[in-house]
Amino acid sequence: MVTTRRGRRPAGGGVPLTFEVIAETLREQIRTGGLKPGDALPTQSALMREFGASSLTVQKAMALLKQDGWAISRPGKGAFVAHHDQAEADELDGPSRETVPVGGMAARVEALEQALAEAVEQLADLHTRVAALEAGNGEPAR
Repeated sequence: MVTTRRGRRPAGGGVPLTFEVIAETLREQIRTGGLKPGDALPTQSALMREFGASSLTVQKAMALLKQDGWAISRPGKGAFVAHHDQAEADELDGPSRETVPVGGMAARVEALEQALAEAVEQLADLHTRVAALEAGNGEPAR
C-alpha cells in the first residue's frame, strides 16, 4: 500500500485505518445487540489495550461514532450507545442497516438535553454558593 510522507493513506485506499476498524467493530456490536442503546461503550484504555492503539486513535474512533449518531457522551460519565426510535429500527433490515446510524438527530438532541440538564444543575449550585457569600457567612446555605 502506498502512503504519503506523513503516513496517511491516499484517498481511495482499500485498507481501513485503525480508528475505522475500532469504530466498525463497535458499530457491529451495536447492530448485533452485543451493545444496546444506553449501554456504556468500552473505556478509552480498554479499547487501547484491545486494539493496540494510541489514545488519539481511539479518540478519533469515538468521535466518528458520535458524529454518525451511534454514540453520545455524558460529561463525567463516559460514552454510551445512542438511543433510537423503534420505528426507525423496524424499517431497517439486512445489509442496509450497516450504513444507517443509530439515533442520528435524536441522539444529538438527547446529548444536548443531557448537557443542558447538567449545566442547569451546576448553575443552581453556583447560585447557592454566591448567595451564601453575599449573605456574609461564607458558608453555602443548604
